[in-house]
Amino acid sequence: MKRITLKSVATEAKLLLIGIPLTIWTLIPIYHMVLFAISPRDSATSGKLWPDHPTLQNFDFVFNQKHFYLDYFWLQMGNSLLIATAVGLLTLVVSTCAAFAISRLKVPGGRTVMNLALFTYFIPAAFLAVPMYKTMGVYGLLNTQWSLILAMVTIASPYCIWVLKQASDKLPFELDEAARMDGASPMQLFRLVYLPLMVPSLVAVGTYALLLAWNEYLYAFLLLSNDKDVTLSVALGNFLSADDSPWELLMTTGLIYALPPAAIYYTFKRYMVSGLTAGAVKS
Repeated sequence: MKRITLKSVATEAKLLLIGIPLTIWTLIPIYHMVLFAISPRDSATSGKLWPDHPTLQNFDFVFNQKHFYLDYFWLQMGNSLLIATAVGLLTLVVSTCAAFAISRLKVPGGRTVMNLALFTYFIPAAFLAVPMYKTMGVYGLLNTQWSLILAMVTIASPYCIWVLKQASDKLPFELDEAARMDGASPMQLFRLVYLPLMVPSLVAVGTYALLLAWNEYLYAFLLLSNDKDVTLSVALGNFLSADDSPWELLMTTGLIYALPPAAIYYTFKRYMVSGLTAGAVKS
């Protein structure tokens, strides 16, 4: 039986005193988003803690695109899903191959390239937006979804390479030697040994890249201009352009838009924790 001491009780109390206020502070914006979403238009900004007549009419407006700001809601939601999925998959391909080459094949100069890539994080992503815009224009990719996909892969890859490299360093090199003695080629080593052992980290960095692209606004706003091509995060900004913005529809759309990444995160939460911390502690 676990012994309860004054010190352990004090520690638990401190954690609760810190954790409860932080939890409440975090949930307040979500509560207000839900409050707006279930409030009629005439009482959305009344300041009440709960609407007198809660309604799901706002969800009907959004799902059936009954407002001119929501004309392309489902198309823009699909754009967000397509772009986020493409970014996640491409980032996985790039970062997995790079981490394998640096960590297992010991490619000369690999660590230097990885460190130089990580060095880009010293520059705020907002500062790179204009150069990225110019680059996409030069290559004729501006106003296409590929411009946003490639931009987000560029931003996500350095960190993902670093995470996978750290996790890869933890794998026993004896496995590689045994596979080579059995006549395995580098591609067979990659496919049959490396990938199966790296699944938790692969899921973690793939989810990270997907969520990063899903929530991106600045690059999506700069690189895409057609209403049928933009992501829903950019389309949400259109609500703020009117003098009398439909706040209840904005919050409803935002709430719906927040559900997929929340579901993805909680589905792969255990992989996120184990994968992103792999290699953080040396044995």
